[in-house]
Amino acid sequence: MVVLDGEAGDAKALGTGETEKEEAKPPTLLTLEIFRLTKDAQQQHGLRHADYQRYRGYCSRRIRRLRKVLKIPQGDRRHYRRRDVTTVHVSGPKAEPRLLCVPLLQAERAWAHAMQLRQEANTEPRKKFHLVSRLKKAYAHSQSLLELCESGVCDARTQLEAGAYAAWLSGVLLVELQQWRGAAESLQRAQLVLENLCAALNEEERTVYKQKVEELKPSLRYCAYNIGDQSAAGDLVAMRGQGLIENLDTLMAQAKESRSGVMHEVEWRGRRVTVRPQKARMFLITLQDLDKSAAAAPSTEAKIDILDNILIDVKDAISAIKDEIKNDPKLKTTEGTQSGIYYLLSYLMYLRLMRTIERNNLLVQQAETARKNNTQIDGKKVRPQDLTRLYEIILQNFNELQQLPGFENDAAYQQEIEIQMKAYKAFRCYYIAQVLTGLRRFREALAMLERCSTYTVESIASKLDDKQLREKLETLKKDIESCKFEVHADSVLEDDDEEEEKYTSSGKPYKDKKPLVDRLDEYREDTQVLTKNPNIFRMPPPMEAIPCKPLFFDLACNFIEFPNLEDKTGAADSKKQGAGITGLVKGFLGWGKSDK
Repeated sequence: MVVLDGEAGDAKALGTGETEKEEAKPPTLLTLEIFRLTKDAQQQHGLRHADYQRYRGYCSRRIRRLRKVLKIPQGDRRHYRRRDVTTVHVSGPKAEPRLLCVPLLQAERAWAHAMQLRQEANTEPRKKFHLVSRLKKAYAHSQSLLELCESGVCDARTQLEAGAYAAWLSGVLLVELQQWRGAAESLQRAQLVLENLCAALNEEERTVYKQKVEELKPSLRYCAYNIGDQSAAGDLVAMRGQGLIENLDTLMAQAKESRSGVMHEVEWRGRRVTVRPQKARMFLITLQDLDKSAAAAPSTEAKIDILDNILIDVKDAISAIKDEIKNDPKLKTTEGTQSGIYYLLSYLMYLRLMRTIERNNLLVQQAETARKNNTQIDGKKVRPQDLTRLYEIILQNFNELQQLPGFENDAAYQQEIEIQMKAYKAFRCYYIAQVLTGLRRFREALAMLERCSTYTVESIASKLDDKQLREKLETLKKDIESCKFEVHADSVLEDDDEEEEKYTSSGKPYKDKKPLVDRLDEYREDTQVLTKNPNIFRMPPPMEAIPCKPLFFDLACNFIEFPNLEDKTGAADSKKQGAGITGLVKGFLGWGKSDK
């Protein structure tokens, strides 16, 4: 597989993998996905709008860059010297798939030029002769590509695609020359190979070949119309004598064998998907070895370390796929979101979450062992709250599994996750009940144990595939019954000793601070009374609220007019007598006279 250098976006149009590093090993077979490569290049460089001139210019620029990179130039600036790619180049120690791209792009350039001339031939009939010559040139380059692929340096799939490509161009040329029978045979040969490739490949990769088969059908019907109905179907058995059809079965078998030995696709839940990013491919290759190492690890700590390394690698693989989706504009469309790379992303996220759950289960196992043996982990004693938190994380991971893209409506998948979630909810309820028991909240603890029992019974009755988890549920079922009796007994004792002790939110008892003088009518064996600081009477005594003395403000007195009672009290007569005596004295002494 190869990724071509050059302009942005061209690498995906003409690249089909990574360049193999030169090593001291026997040369590997070259692989070139011809139809996928040409389809991507055509869609990105003009043929989406039937702009053949733009596509032809792109092919010329790409050939020039390839010849410069591969160091096979055709002369210098002043002189031209033709240099074709030969079997010497592809069989040498530095052979790479990009060498096969040179004749392929030459054929594509000649074909694009012919299609451009066909558009112009509507107004200029003489260009039809030029059109035929360019198709002959395209067919000649396709034959050169086929010879290179059949020289023993390419794998079976590349040979099949090269043969189908050459047969298709041969059919296009013969249709233009109106040789209907030969055109029908060539097109049927290409159709046969493409249909066999569709049957051998996964759903994502077969799309390109299906589209090519659909493109061939109008031409086949046109040939059938011109040669008559009797030979319209074509006799494929008669083609067995030709080179391509003769070894078709052998090449298909080799292609399937080569695909099974290399981890470039995965199968999950009945669907096969191609793995293109290098990081994702390397992770899936090493995942099997890491799983074997984790299974053979001598201790729980070693297994946890291996799973931590797996989680780091799978996160890098997920990042690589997200970067590819971000950089490829085609994958952001509605049709792109249904492609296999999103399915691969969901698969890797599934692996990450499942390995996280497995790691958390190991932490739970480690904590339960330490709690049973009354030992510490990292200098701390294991509490029921710690186990509850671990099961909460596991349930959160299962919630993320239910929300994986593309599986929201998968009933079978959702049912599998729901069954496992119910089992882990049983364990979480069990440890929550232990926490509540420590807090002396026995009613809530009994209710939680009842719910735990319900989850356990339903999980055991369901189709739980995890054998180890089923055994843990059987053990939990027995523990629930004993725990119920213990909680019930503690609750009865709590009713008797309810007055003696109270407990804080952390579960620690504290002594009642009520003094003896306030509980003389209660009999209680209080050892604190015999100590040096007995709690008999609180000093100083607490302050008590008392009502204040009321104050009255009679504001109405200022506005009341009392009746005149001087006549009844004799106050008027006393005023008259006083006035006569005073006048007498004034007159006698000369007072009170006014000068006139």
